[in-house]
Amino acid sequence: MSTPQQAQTAQNHLNKVVFFGKELHITLSRHSQVSLPRDGQEDAGLTKDFAQSPLHRFRNPGSHNFQNIYAPSPCLHLSNVPESITEEFLRESFERVGGAITGYRWIPLKGDETELKKDKRMAIIQLGSTEHAVQALVAMHNFQLMDKRYLKVSFAKSQSL
Repeated sequence: MSTPQQAQTAQNHLNKVVFFGKELHITLSRHSQVSLPRDGQEDAGLTKDFAQSPLHRFRNPGSHNFQNIYAPSPCLHLSNVPESITEEFLRESFERVGGAITGYRWIPLKGDETELKKDKRMAIIQLGSTEHAVQALVAMHNFQLMDKRYLKVSFAKSQSL
């Protein structure tokens, strides 16, 4: 469920961010909620409910994802990376959509987590600018890596590597 605090955080982080060469201007709606069209009612494709999507990061109340919301920066946090996916593959994929990669590092797993999470690796990738990172995040979040395995991309806590 969305809250006014989440909307305010989105506005604080995204207002005046440059996206595809244009500055975003984010304002809060004067409406406290949006009504979806009734079944069978035409909506011209303008509304869609993603609340129950399995790819929705904030679907589960109390999820640790709520604690990892950061402002746009050149660094992106990648997670849910299968062991078979290489750094080279990720670099090439991100360069196609976000420009030059200026840094990359795997996040080491903690000792006892190595066997449990070896197929859910994480990395930090740094692009040339915040604008390029925003474009890459939009293009690569939920990118299908394997059958039923999707890359999770978010802005990293650190501003640089």
